[in-house]
Amino acid sequence: MKFQMKLPKGRSNAFEINMTEGPLLGKIVRFAIPLALSGVLQLLFNAADMVVAGRFAGPQALAAVGSTGALIQLIINLFIGLSVGVNVLVARYFGGGQNGELRETVHTAVLTAVVGGVFLIAVGVALSRPLLTLMATPADVIDQSVLYMRIYFCGMPVMMLYNYGSAILRAVGDTQRPLYFLLIAGVVNVVLNLFFVIVVGIGVAGVAIATVVSQAISAVLVLLCLVKSDSAYRVDLKALKIYKNKLIAMIRIGVPAGIQGATFSISNVLIQSTVNSFGSIAMAGSTAGGNIEGFVFTMMDAFNQAALSFTGQNYGARKFDRINKVVRNCLLLVTGVGLFAGVGAYLLGRPLLSIYTNDPEVIEWGLQRLLLVCAPYFTCGIMNVLVGAMRGMGSSIPPMIISIFGVCVLRVLWIWFVFPFNPTFFMLFISYPASWVATFLIEAVCFAIIKKKAMEKARLDRAPVND
Repeated sequence: MKFQMKLPKGRSNAFEINMTEGPLLGKIVRFAIPLALSGVLQLLFNAADMVVAGRFAGPQALAAVGSTGALIQLIINLFIGLSVGVNVLVARYFGGGQNGELRETVHTAVLTAVVGGVFLIAVGVALSRPLLTLMATPADVIDQSVLYMRIYFCGMPVMMLYNYGSAILRAVGDTQRPLYFLLIAGVVNVVLNLFFVIVVGIGVAGVAIATVVSQAISAVLVLLCLVKSDSAYRVDLKALKIYKNKLIAMIRIGVPAGIQGATFSISNVLIQSTVNSFGSIAMAGSTAGGNIEGFVFTMMDAFNQAALSFTGQNYGARKFDRINKVVRNCLLLVTGVGLFAGVGAYLLGRPLLSIYTNDPEVIEWGLQRLLLVCAPYFTCGIMNVLVGAMRGMGSSIPPMIISIFGVCVLRVLWIWFVFPFNPTFFMLFISYPASWVATFLIEAVCFAIIKKKAMEKARLDRAPVND
């Protein structure tokens, strides 16, 4: 594949976006669309894994693949969170024209991805069976689940490399090439799924191997993209080195994001356990509705990523007036997309849920969840945009604390003290929009304080400030 092309005069790379100058709305849309498509494709390819396993390897294989998802995310969240730190630092140095700092950050990120991936191999292989046993995985599934997890974790170095490499490209505005790479890798994944499961007949192992191979392809493509770049973020494989100050900065920004993700997982487990109390039909409806919500969330999350990268670049350039414009544009866009997709998903709920089941009772439960969670989902998008903007300015702990309190603690308190007075499906899931609204109101105040402090610091440093 050809990664370089003749570049227009005055631009170092046709895929980059200059986030520090010119109108913002069109640039944010150009940034977000490929990112949203990447997320939707990833969900579709993950669904393909489940379909192939379920239809051609049996229900135990489907259960084995499906039962490991939450556990895998819980284990890798901290390392995936570090990619947020990579994004913020690269955007800051790129926007500020600090090429030396940018090169050190990029080389630290690439080597950290590989080293972290190797560490995760050891963790995943060693802990897969004990943790799955702790989760009470059924005896007829656990051996296949362990096999899937161990093979999956063997692909951690390439998975981390793709995530960190994509974070570097997102930080400079390039969301197009990661989309192309994901599309290539995803098609290979589906083809290999069918080959290993149907032709070779190795079931769960085949699904896992296909996933690892496809991840390796996407990682190689991203790495080649960085190696062949003529920009300041070009990777020189001989110069890979972990710079201590850059790693510490990545950890300071990224680890809180990872902790927040892990905490959300724990909160969702508690919600799921409460859903289970309504019986298997309600569980099935909630699961189907939750899958549909995933597509809406992915489309909105593109604007969280946009807020992160655009804020990071303008923070690095000390253009604080543009940060307000970035946030306003992202809030307007995420509200519009969230309302369109979320309300649309509810209005089309019956045909969409019919893809998952033909049981009318299951569909009714699913519709309830779509009404209570999906229709007001735009409030979650607003909340996440503010988190992205604060992280883009290098502040990661305050939004973590606020998000954990608003989204997790409030929901737990709701389940313990409010839900028992009216233990209905409605009373359970209304906690979602209630917690989102409470959280983004607190975050709005926090964002204003963080931005004001950043501007004051810039003035003390005698940096050029536009305000």
